[in-house]
Formats: sequence, structure tokens, C-alpha cells
Amino acid sequence: MNELLVVLGWIGLYAPMALGAVGSIMGCSVAGQAAIGAMLDTETGHGRYIGVSAMPSSQVIFGIVVMFTLNRPVNIDNAAGLFAVGVLAGLALMFSGVYQGQCCAAAIHASKAKPEIFGLSIVPAAIVEGFAVFTFIFALVISGGIPKL
Repeated sequence: MNELLVVLGWIGLYAPMALGAVGSIMGCSVAGQAAIGAMLDTETGHGRYIGVSAMPSSQVIFGIVVMFTLNRPVNIDNAAGLFAVGVLAGLALMFSGVYQGQCCAAAIHASKAKPEIFGLSIVPAAIVEGFAVFTFIFALVISGGIPKL
């Protein structure tokens, strides 16, 4: 049983990076596809479409920092904490990346038809980014209470 708990601790250690990367991959893919479609339909604004499509990439960066913050020898005393913080933060970052990508895709679609709303159309993506930042900060704070040895 102790070995299983230690394995779960190791999973929790790497989960924020891995799940954050999955969310960033999926979010950037959805937004990137929308950007490519918009570039086919418009003559200008291509740079901002590509820029917006990269917004979900921040989740993997947050996940990497959380992973390094959680990095410590895994033992029976800290494995449950590492698993809980790592997996829950990783899931939040993953879903944030996916849904931010959908917000970015919607912003791209809307602004190709009405370019003057571009700034306002990315606000929902920024709000979703805020939740990723909350996850990031809370994971950093709570990781301080997980035993290091």
C-alpha cells in the first residue's frame, strides 16, 4: 500500500506540467485552426489572429513552475499532498487551456467579421486566464505546507 501511495506522489509531482501541456496543446490547436480559417477569409489582421491563438500556451508554463515548486523527494509523509495538489492543479490548468482556446477561437471568428470588436472579444479568454493564475498561485501557496523530507 505504501508503494502505491509513493507512486501516486510521483504522479502528482509531474501532473501539473503534463496536464497543463495537454490543455495548452488542445487550446492552441483550436485557436490556431480558427486563426488559419480567419486568414483565408480576411486580407489583414493576420498577426493578431496568430497572437491570440497562442494565449492558451501559458498553462504549460504555470504547470512547469508548479511542478518545480512541488519537486522534492517523495515519501509516505508527503505523497498524498503531492498527488492532491499536483493532480488538481493540473486538471484545472488543463481545462483552463482547453476553454481558453475555445474563447480565443470565438474571438477570432467574431473579429474577422467585425474587426472593431477585437479587443472586447478577447476579454472572455482573459477571464479564463485569470482562473489559471488563481490555480497557479493557490498551488504555490499550498505546496509550502507539504513536507519536504
